[in-house]
Amino acid sequence: MKLYLYNTLTRKKEEFQPLFPDYVGLYTCGPTVYNHAHIGNLRTYIFEDVLKRTLRFNGFTVRHVMNITDVGHLTGDRDMGEDKLERGAAREGRSAWDIAEMYTRAFKEDMARLNLLPPDIWCKATETIPEQIALIETLAAKGYTYTTSDGIYFDTSRFKDYTKLSHQNLEALQEGARVERNPEKRNPTDFALWKFSPRDEQRQMEWPSPWGVGFPGWHIECSAMSMKFLGDHLDIHCGGTDHIDVHHTNEIAQSEAATGKPFFRFWVHGAFLNIAGGKKMAKSAGNFLTLQHTFIDRGIDPLAYRYAAFQTHYRNPMEYSDETVQAAVNGLDHLRNQVRHIKDACAGSPADIPAHAADEARTRFLAALNDDLNMPRAMAVVQEILKSDMPPTWKLALVLELDAVLGFGLDRVGEAQPLPADIREKAAAREAARRERNWALSDQLRDEIQALGYVVQDGKDGMKVFPK
Repeated sequence: MKLYLYNTLTRKKEEFQPLFPDYVGLYTCGPTVYNHAHIGNLRTYIFEDVLKRTLRFNGFTVRHVMNITDVGHLTGDRDMGEDKLERGAAREGRSAWDIAEMYTRAFKEDMARLNLLPPDIWCKATETIPEQIALIETLAAKGYTYTTSDGIYFDTSRFKDYTKLSHQNLEALQEGARVERNPEKRNPTDFALWKFSPRDEQRQMEWPSPWGVGFPGWHIECSAMSMKFLGDHLDIHCGGTDHIDVHHTNEIAQSEAATGKPFFRFWVHGAFLNIAGGKKMAKSAGNFLTLQHTFIDRGIDPLAYRYAAFQTHYRNPMEYSDETVQAAVNGLDHLRNQVRHIKDACAGSPADIPAHAADEARTRFLAALNDDLNMPRAMAVVQEILKSDMPPTWKLALVLELDAVLGFGLDRVGEAQPLPADIREKAAAREAARRERNWALSDQLRDEIQALGYVVQDGKDGMKVFPK
């Protein structure tokens, strides 16, 4: 079955085939590690995880590269303002290197909580400085750069089709760029490849270069890292829609100017997560929510956020609210209970499914995935399977197979797992309350246990407690 993805470059769904048969080259823009990722950021990483899993489900081998931006991303996208890492260091009274390491660990922890598959290659901007300098030297030799008092800039007027990704009118794009005005720029859309360190202070992160001590611009990092680790396998580049007009547009310009060849063939972008009033969630707006605060601290399984993300197509804005979270919690609990009941019905052992029995359902699931990652439809197919008259052993085998894309860890549903000490204490107290027929206390303790992310089941064999 053919896989179709919406390509921002062409503004249409196109059949995807890799450039070379040995593997798909997938590059996803990683975090700028000056603060926690917010759940709007994480929505993008969830859709990228589904894309990677879908490619594998289609039989492709994937080489996935994700960068860590630990230097060079300024508070203004147009090369004005402070370096976000330096600002984060000042905010928390730690070194920029410590800040980068701390928030890189936090991001990887969030990825694990959401069951996001790690990339094959993590790469840091600070560890690829020589490659970035070499790329800038190539651009300089070809006449694409000029020098100002604060850095080396790319001359966008030298690159035709500068707006081929954003599809914007160049005059409109230039007008937007004038908001952050640098009078030394030849064109408002020109961007920094290398920034000079201030003469009156020493930065925490700076390197020598042919042009002077300084640090790389944000955009040059991704071009250098993607080409270093993917070579000519420049198949799919992903990110949020906020990267289209500036970051990804500039990546294309500098990369194609340097190599004379097309950069990535497919550009796939996820839409924003909005909060009340339709406002985009953003750190700069001060309205961002973290996975820890929104889910973990409230005793909610973070996989409920993964479930919530699947209810809206990745290219459509997603609305965040307490109601959205609760609906996702209920939906994930229901799915797990369905799988638990099926496991109970077949003693937990899936069976081989006759091809004719599984092909039709599997084909419908794959058709949803291959129609530009239509996860709402894919989730509906899963429910159709669970509610079908298939034998339980067949249902279990098929749903566990499809969970390779869903990523809910359904194979672990119902498994006995050691309970944390506080849950064991509450469970023991509830059992004592039940023996004493203190039903009010029993109900209170049940509610407390369930609020912490566990299911309480009472049966003829006594009470069972397990993670949701």
